[in-house]
Order: sequence, then C-alpha cells, then structure tokens
Amino acid sequence: MKVEVTRPQEEEMEEVQESADAMFVEEVEGEVLVPGGEDAEEWGEQSRLEAAEEVVEMEVLTRGGRVEKVRVSGGLTPEAQDRMLECIQKNVDVFAWSATEMPGIDANVACDRLNLNPEARPIQQKKRSTADKLAEPIREEVAKLLKADFVSEIQYPGWVSNVVMVKKGDGRWRMCIDFSLLNKSCPKDCYHLPWIDALVDSAVGFPVMSFLDAFSGYHQIRMHPPDIKDVSFITGDRCYCYKMMPFGLKNAGATFQKMMDRVFREQKGRNLEVYVDDLMIKSPDVDSHLQDLEETFATLRRYKMRLNPLKCVFGASRGKFLGHLLTPAGVEPNPDKMRAIIELGSPRNAKEVQRLTGKLAGLSRFLSRAGEKCSPFFKTLRGVQRFEWTPECEEAFQSLKRLLTQAPLLQGLKEGEDLFLYLGVGAEALSYVLVRAEGKRQLPIYYVSRVLRKAELRYPILEKLAFALIESARRLRPYFQAHSIRVVTDHPLRNIFEGPTRKLTLSHGRLPWLKVQNRG
Repeated sequence: MKVEVTRPQEEEMEEVQESADAMFVEEVEGEVLVPGGEDAEEWGEQSRLEAAEEVVEMEVLTRGGRVEKVRVSGGLTPEAQDRMLECIQKNVDVFAWSATEMPGIDANVACDRLNLNPEARPIQQKKRSTADKLAEPIREEVAKLLKADFVSEIQYPGWVSNVVMVKKGDGRWRMCIDFSLLNKSCPKDCYHLPWIDALVDSAVGFPVMSFLDAFSGYHQIRMHPPDIKDVSFITGDRCYCYKMMPFGLKNAGATFQKMMDRVFREQKGRNLEVYVDDLMIKSPDVDSHLQDLEETFATLRRYKMRLNPLKCVFGASRGKFLGHLLTPAGVEPNPDKMRAIIELGSPRNAKEVQRLTGKLAGLSRFLSRAGEKCSPFFKTLRGVQRFEWTPECEEAFQSLKRLLTQAPLLQGLKEGEDLFLYLGVGAEALSYVLVRAEGKRQLPIYYVSRVLRKAELRYPILEKLAFALIESARRLRPYFQAHSIRVVTDHPLRNIFEGPTRKLTLSHGRLPWLKVQNRG
C-alpha cells in the first residue's frame, strides 16, 4: 500500500467537482441507523440477485420425464439461447423443482453444530396462542417440511421454540421459528460474510452473467445429530425438530458461507462470486460462459447441491446483485431501492425517519455528500421529545429524491491501478470520494460521508481533513491494501503525518486516532 498526499491540479478539481463525497453512518442514542425492523422484512422480500432485462422461458425435460421451464436472457441471440438451453438440459440433474428432489449436502462437507453452553438449562417454551386464520398456513408449511424430510415429529425435545408467522409482500404467510432464547446460549461463529462492495467490484464489467440461487439454501445442510432435539418447535398439539439447518439460527449464515467458500474455492474471484446462497457466474463472452457454467454445474453435482430454476437466469448482460445493478459499463443503484425512496411520503414520526435513513444507507455509495444532506433528518432524532418535520427536513428530502434520479454510474477497478481520493469537510460531515483516472477523465468508484458528532464538530479544518483521511482508510481498507492511493487536497495535510512538527499541529487529546493511522 502506498498513500501520497498531493495538491489538486485545477483540471482535476473541475473533473470531480460534482463528486466530492458521500455515504454516511449516523448514530442516535447509541444505535446505528441501518435497514431494520419492519424495513428488514420489506427489503428482504427483494431478491439479492436477478436479471434486469427481458427473460425467455424455455422448456427442459427433467430426469423424471416432466417438462419444466428455465429462464434464459432475452438479450442473447437465438443461437446463443439454444446453446445455453443445451447446456442446462445436459445438467438438469443439478436443479430441484421441489424440496423432495434435494438429497442434501454430505455431513462431511458441511454440518451445523449449535455448540450449546453446557451449563445452559434447556428452555421449553409453551405454545403461544395464534389467530385462527394462521392455523391452516402453519399446517400446510409443516406438511411440506415433513414431506421433504426436513423435519420430523419428536416426543422428547431439548429446547423448544415457538412459531412466528410473517406476512409476505404478496399477502401469503411465511412460517419462521423464534430461536432467540436458544441463540443466547450459543457462541457466535466468527466466520465473516464477504464484504459486499468487494464482491460487486469484482463482478463489474462482464458482458455475460448468470444468476443462480440455491434451492431452500439453508435446508441443504444437515444438523449435527446430537443438536437435532434442540432445534425443536411447537405448533398445534405436536412438537417437531429440524433435521436440516433452519433459518433463524445464530450461526446459520456463517455455516452456509463457510461451506460455499470451501466448495467454490477454485472458482471464487475467477469466474464466480458467491454470497451465502446466491451465486453469480461472470464471463467475457458466451463461449467462455458455457465453459464456466459446466464447471459450476460439475461442482454442484459433486457436492449434491441443488439450484432453484425459478430464481435462476442464464446469459444476462445486466442484473441485480446484492442490492446493485451490474452492467458491462459499471455499477448502478438498484432501481427498486431508488423507487422505494422516490415514492415515499414525508415521514410523520421518528420511526419513519429511521426507516428513511435506513433506506438511504443502502444507496449511500452512490450519493454525493449524503451525510451533509441528511443532517436535518438526524437532528429530528437527537433527544427531542416532540417530533417535528421542519421545512429544512422537507427541502433536504426532496433534494435527495432529485439526487437519486441522477445517481452516477460507478466504475469497476483494474488490478494494480493507482486511485485518487478527494477529501471534503463540511460544518457537520466529512466527505470523500474514491476515483480512477481514464485519460483526462476521473470516474467515481465509491462515495462516502460520515456525520461529525460531539467534540468532532469542534475540530479545526485541518484536523477534520486528517480525520477524514483516517476514516477513509478504515472504511475503504480493501482499496487501500490493493492500490496506491493519491490523496488530493489543497490543504497542507502532509505536515500532520510527516516531520518533527507533527505534534505541534494536533492537540494532544486528539492523537489517539492519529496513532491508528501510524500503525498501518
């Protein structure tokens, strides 16, 4: 990693003048405002991956002799569509049209263990009362799970949890299990999910993509046999236990990601990106893509994984992946997320403001000076007993809506290229933008913004800039590790980090965050 601090040339400043920053994180009463609560369910209904162009349904013949359909991009030539269909037909055994067609992944490859605290006393919850209208959806879901052999009836359970019914966006009901008490007695698996921005950057710029979804993802992994009795739930007058890993367990996501990283270790980053149960195949042309699909199908077959054909799209040139819209030219914001904000009415209470900031957080990579522009929203949440949506808030809200309609196309990265970091400081927020050079043009990669809090608001301008540099190094660490970064500013920022006068530049009380930078 190499970081160079330099003064901007006039033409450079003109090129990025419209880009000087964005993304924000704001804390109110100790809580970070991110998508959550009711929003989490609403946004969870949106698939993490999906083609963003017309698709054509084509017929395949299953091993059981049934005629089923798969989805192929309508942007392919008829010849390419036929070749894609031929590849899918040849590998039709890696798809499952129902849960009964899933053999399950071998326990030697992946198996979920609870690792319960041995001193924890099992809690067997009593059945909660449920509305009469929910009885039939619960019976139907349990019947499906029994038929697929995902659950079985149990007479002597360990821990027992209750059913929670959640309404989907289409009006149907989803059966969930409230494992919250069980989760408290399980240690957290430290295996981290991939950094979404890194996956998106790695997936940019490929003309041919396929988006694959694992069928009932978590249910393909078996539970560790001694733990089966503890993933029990009560419904009606009976108790059932999960034989396959259910949703809602504390470490289910980490277990699945760990398995996927192991299974696709030879392909990750080369021709495939994976996030939990979502896979994205990327290729420079159709011929290469067919080879990449064959390699992926062979891996799926080897480990007995199955795909959901209703959620897979093959051969797309544009697609939604992890909340972003991928195109051959770069990354665009997810139009569904933009539409959700543009069509949103003015907040009427503090909770609706929190929902708004949560939605904006999902798009902040594309928003210049987001922290500064959202500052009026945060003021309504800071220790104010009576909520007031001021004219200043409404003006900021409408301004952000207009900004979303003009969101920039973010660029992909080239390995080893030098990048430029522009720092900006406002009265209430730090802002910076990472860009790459293409000839005389400078193109944005990532906007970030951070709202200043408490004592940070009183920092002198030079110290705010130094703070912005340190925060950018933390927030954009993977970029700093993989590229040489040229920090562009018209202030003498170099003096803070170099030379014997550095201690005279900063007050002693603010040196701790300077030391963090010096460690790197």
